[in-house]
Amino acid sequence: MNGEQARSYFPSLPAAIEDFPFRPETPVFKIEYTMFGFLRHKEGVGNITLNCRPDEAMIMRDIFESVIPGYHMNKDHWNTVILDGGVPQEEIESMIDTSYSLVVQNSRKSDRLSLEINYGKNQIYPTK
Repeated sequence: MNGEQARSYFPSLPAAIEDFPFRPETPVFKIEYTMFGFLRHKEGVGNITLNCRPDEAMIMRDIFESVIPGYHMNKDHWNTVILDGGVPQEEIESMIDTSYSLVVQNSRKSDRLSLEINYGKNQIYPTK
C-alpha cells in the first residue's frame, strides 16, 4: 500500500472525512471532529499515523520495522506506518480499521449509536 492507496482507504470507512487542519499537503482523517489518522510524505514515501491499543502498538513495532512510535503523538497510543512495502496491505487496512473503531468506541454515546444504527455494527467495528 502506498500513500495514495491509504488516502483512498481512509474515507471509505463510514462517515469518515478528510480534512486539512495543519497543511494542504497533510490530510487528516476524522469521524465527526476526532482524528483517527493522518498522512504525510517524507522523502517521497507515505507515512500514516494511526491510533492503536498500547499493547498492540508495541507488538506491531516488534513485528514490522516499518511501524514506529507515532510521529508527534502519544507514543503509547499512536503508531506511524511507513508505507515502503514492509507491511502487507491487509495488515495496514486492519490497523486503519482498528484506529477508526477505537475513535468510534470513545466517541459520545449519541454519536456512536447514530453510526451503529446508520451503518451497522459490522461496518463500524470491522473484523478482518
